Amino acid sequence: MTPEILAIIMFITTLCFLLFGFPVAFTLAGSALIFAFIGDILGIFNFRMLFFFPQRIYGIMINEALVAVPLFIFMGVMLEKTKIAANLLESLGDLFGSIRGGLGIGVVLVGMLLAASTGIVGATVVTMGMLALPSMLKAGYDEKIATGTICASGTLGQIIPPSIVLILLAEMLQGANEEAGLLTGDLAPLPVTAIDLFAGALIPGLILVAMFIIYILIVAKLRPNDLPIVRTNKTKLEIYKTALIEVIPPIFLILAVLGSIFMGIATPTESASVGAAGAALLALFRKQLTFSNVSAAAVTTAKMSSFVFIILIGASMFSLVFRGFEGDDMISNFLTNLPGGEYGPLLVVMATIFLLGFFLDYIEIIFVIIPLVGPGLIASGADPLWLGILISLNLQTSFLTPPFGFSLFFLRGVSPKSVKTINIYKGVIPFIFIQVLAIIMVFVFPQIATWLPRFIN
Repeated sequence: MTPEILAIIMFITTLCFLLFGFPVAFTLAGSALIFAFIGDILGIFNFRMLFFFPQRIYGIMINEALVAVPLFIFMGVMLEKTKIAANLLESLGDLFGSIRGGLGIGVVLVGMLLAASTGIVGATVVTMGMLALPSMLKAGYDEKIATGTICASGTLGQIIPPSIVLILLAEMLQGANEEAGLLTGDLAPLPVTAIDLFAGALIPGLILVAMFIIYILIVAKLRPNDLPIVRTNKTKLEIYKTALIEVIPPIFLILAVLGSIFMGIATPTESASVGAAGAALLALFRKQLTFSNVSAAAVTTAKMSSFVFIILIGASMFSLVFRGFEGDDMISNFLTNLPGGEYGPLLVVMATIFLLGFFLDYIEIIFVIIPLVGPGLIASGADPLWLGILISLNLQTSFLTPPFGFSLFFLRGVSPKSVKTINIYKGVIPFIFIQVLAIIMVFVFPQIATWLPRFIN
């Protein structure tokens, strides 16, 4: 048996265990250890390679860029726990309620603002599901439109910065970029940073928001009974006053976070500190900075951060063993020999990621797939920044695609029992097509993703 064949068997075995629902981190590390042992017995793997694993763990722990992950998580959880997100949703709903489909537009805009404030899909979907869905159904909105809008808007946290996905993706792409440099002989490739991906994702994210709103307006025009006007007893002055009070502070926080990054004042990690402190200050001003809220936010942050980092460590073990079987060279050669120049391999990888998104979590895809295919794609000529934005848009669909889209599960968990699961599935389908269209736009016009990073640099 050759090392390459054993690498393929290890990869397929790992995917099967993940599909059966085994814990991600332990599946990655456990399958790697088992196959490393098998390879050592067969004489095709040097078990001593595992001695490098502690160095990899140490490298993860001292990586300053990854410190931004728990800080952004705390920021998002704090905004959710202190009802800031809920008040934002209510005020924007009132502001656009007089327009047919206005409540849906308000949900999309809240999803955008929460995405730019938190980057946490689960918290956004759950918050809007608990608050907006009953209001939309009471107002007479069609179940499919209401649930689809909430699910899709919640996924904006995947692409609109500051996104945790973009931070993790930048880390994996930088490693792939360095590997590609070794393959091509470029020992000093231009780095791929979280700042670059933040800037690159901003315009595609705003385009996606615009496409969601346009779709809602079109449906409202074609099927007015499915998206009725929402009446309110509040005066216009009351609505505008409440909107200013509730909307301005989160926007200011977003500008402080993103502005400090794009203007070069702060690194993503430093800006994440600004965001976490800003969320705490907003809670203080609203008299919501209580011990119970801070404690709940801290516990949730610790759980989610531990989840991310333990998977990262498991993925590092998997990558080390896979490389020991020369699996990285095998995949690189496979992608290089595909027809279609640089676009053929990219299309194959994008299609694969899209299909895996039906069954696997985005974190699993980032930590398992990107280190394997990234070096080959970059070595074949793909711009790593452009590649990162395409992948992040693609990963966003994994939250919506049945049967295992996490947004669907999040919304199902907080929806009234009267809402049918099949309607949730049907509701997200148009938004999946919209997201695929956005991917095609960035694929055909790379400048959408690359212009802003190059402009600010």
